[in-house]
Amino acid sequence: MFKRKLFQQQQLKFMLLNLLAFTIIFTIFGFIIFSQIQNTLYSKTDEELQGFQGKITDHPAGDKESPMPDKGMDSNGPPNDRKNNPNPRIMIVDWSADGKILNKDEIGSLLYESYLQDYQLDKTNIDQVTMTVINDQYYFRYILIKDTNNNDDIAYTQLMINVDPEQTILNNFRKLIIIFSAVFIILSISASYILSKKMMNPIIQSWNKQSEFVENASHELRTPLTIIQNKLELLLTVPQERIASKFENIALSLAETRRLSKLTTDLLTLARADSAETQLAKQPLHMDSFIQKVSNPYQEIAESQDKHFWLNLRSDVKIEADEVRLHQLLVILLDNALKYTGEHDSIGIKTYMEDQKIVIEVSDTGIGIKEENLKHIFDRFYREDKARTRESGGVGLGLSIAQWIVEKHNGTIKAIPNQSKGTTFRIKLPK
Repeated sequence: MFKRKLFQQQQLKFMLLNLLAFTIIFTIFGFIIFSQIQNTLYSKTDEELQGFQGKITDHPAGDKESPMPDKGMDSNGPPNDRKNNPNPRIMIVDWSADGKILNKDEIGSLLYESYLQDYQLDKTNIDQVTMTVINDQYYFRYILIKDTNNNDDIAYTQLMINVDPEQTILNNFRKLIIIFSAVFIILSISASYILSKKMMNPIIQSWNKQSEFVENASHELRTPLTIIQNKLELLLTVPQERIASKFENIALSLAETRRLSKLTTDLLTLARADSAETQLAKQPLHMDSFIQKVSNPYQEIAESQDKHFWLNLRSDVKIEADEVRLHQLLVILLDNALKYTGEHDSIGIKTYMEDQKIVIEVSDTGIGIKEENLKHIFDRFYREDKARTRESGGVGLGLSIAQWIVEKHNGTIKAIPNQSKGTTFRIKLPK
């Protein structure tokens, strides 16, 4: 119950973090797009205002007549410029120093009474493109120019251009952004939930593997410790007995001590492998000569057990490898081969080159591995026949260590059932 609650809390944290990340990304993305569209829509009108401002500044004497279509475009100023450049939407408003409009007739009585009668002049932004709203519904961009001619009553000239179409586009786009934001939040919640579940899967698997590892390790450590403790307590009950009469108890205690020592060494190796603490010391290694050297003791053991041991070495090359770890790898595989073969069975090692890789095959004609169990044999503490492996001293860590060694050398290892009987472990290592 506690474990489930802990996982749910962690999943909720992942979900909220994902949702926050999605929201921030979409907010920034939406803001950038909206800003770019706004700048694009207003850039043309702003350029026209600034261009017309330049013409007025260059020709200050009496050429500020409104460029509306019903006005004379050829009077008072450079005719070509007035014909080709001004936007018909631009409206010129002349202001006195006390904030009164001086060119009502030029603007038109209808336009003045409808829009500008109650409009107040804002003198804060001189020579800057500014946004304003008239009657709370009409949008204009304008530039306010300070008049430098002292021969008239004009103090300021205001160039205004209506931007209602542009503003309508922006308002519609803003509504779309809000709608899509709501949809995106709903989708983000769903996506965050799915992603948080996927993120929790490896954590749950790791937790379960760790719990299983601790449970199995505790069980494996407890067994030899219990045996040793019982035998020592039994010896303490008869302190006058000679060692020879209690030889079996002492021998069993020593055997369990050796098994306990090997188990702790294997556990330490796997713990260091998980923490990436163990580093390989790679150096050039002639593979066939190395295998020949490692196999010599096992050849003698096999002969003493009436088993046939053979070698077929055909990879006369050197590779960069950790000699100690490869020695450990071969020892694990050869130990297993000796454990699970009987009299007159055969054990052999074959090497050859394939796809620029060295292939090492360790084969035996022993009891073999059931096909449905092949996918589990590299799992920690996995034993196909627990009773048989306990008799032979196995705890199910050897092949896990073998797989780690091969993977650290950027190679692969897999078990293949032989056609007749037994198993072949095929290892591929890069040159």
